[in-house]
Amino acid sequence: MASDSLSVIPSTILVPVDFSPSSRQAVDEAAELAEKFGANLYLLHIVPESSGLILPQGVTEQSLIDTNKRNATEQFERSLSDLKSRGLKVTTRVEVGGDVAGTILDVIEREHIDLIVISTHGLSGWYPAIFGSVTEKLLRLVPCPLLLLRTPKPKSSARVPSERLMEWWTVRA
Repeated sequence: MASDSLSVIPSTILVPVDFSPSSRQAVDEAAELAEKFGANLYLLHIVPESSGLILPQGVTEQSLIDTNKRNATEQFERSLSDLKSRGLKVTTRVEVGGDVAGTILDVIEREHIDLIVISTHGLSGWYPAIFGSVTEKLLRLVPCPLLLLRTPKPKSSARVPSERLMEWWTVRA
C-alpha cells in the first residue's frame, strides 16, 4: 500500500518575489533551507495584469507587461550568480496573472512545490494589515507547508488613529 503522507523534507521550495527588501530576505532564508535539505529553489515573480487602467496614449497594457517581465528577468539574473555559486539549483519564472495569489497557487500545483517561503509584507502591503493581502490569501489556501517570515511593516501614508493600536505588532529589538 502506497503512503500518502507528506515528506517533512522539501525537495522544491517556492519563493514568491516582488523584489521588495522583505522578499529578498525570504530568498535568503529559502536559500539556507535549500542548502540544508538539498532542495531546489523556485523563484517566482508575478506581473499583475492591469486591465481597467487608463494608460497614456501610445502605451498599451501589453507593452507595460512586457517591460515588467523584462525588468523582473533582469533582476533575477543579477541575483542568480550568488545563489548558483552556493551550489543551489535555482529556477526563476516570471508569469502574468490577474490574481497574484491565484497564479501562485497554480504554480504550486503545476510544479509540485513542497514548501513556500514568504514574508508578511511585500510591495503591496497595506499599513494596518497584519499580513499583506497576497500572503493572507496564501495562508488560507496553500496545500503545502508555508514558512511565514515576519518583516517590518511597510511605510505608508495611511493614518492610524492611535499608535497604541499598532503597539502589539511593533518589532522589539
